[in-house]
Amino acid sequence: MTNYEIMFIVKTTMESDKIKNTIDTMKKVITDGKGKVVEVKDMGEKKLAYPIKKELTGYYYVLKVEASKEVVAEFDRRASIDEAILRHLIIKLDEE
Repeated sequence: MTNYEIMFIVKTTMESDKIKNTIDTMKKVITDGKGKVVEVKDMGEKKLAYPIKKELTGYYYVLKVEASKEVVAEFDRRASIDEAILRHLIIKLDEE
């Protein structure tokens, strides 16, 4: 399995339980595919550099995961579809 860092931005206009549900769903995508969520960082609410889908702020989250490329591809697909997620970025970390 490969190490990845995944950052995603969630809409701030949603209710807090829906935001938590979105985060849990994204973590479940990794664990259902036999991946492992190593760390979850809540970076808090931040102002966006420019409006994204008419949103001016977003909640930033960073996941450090160990997963196969197929699992990460499924995460990418699901994050693209989920309307609560404004943007996401997946970075493959170097092997140490």
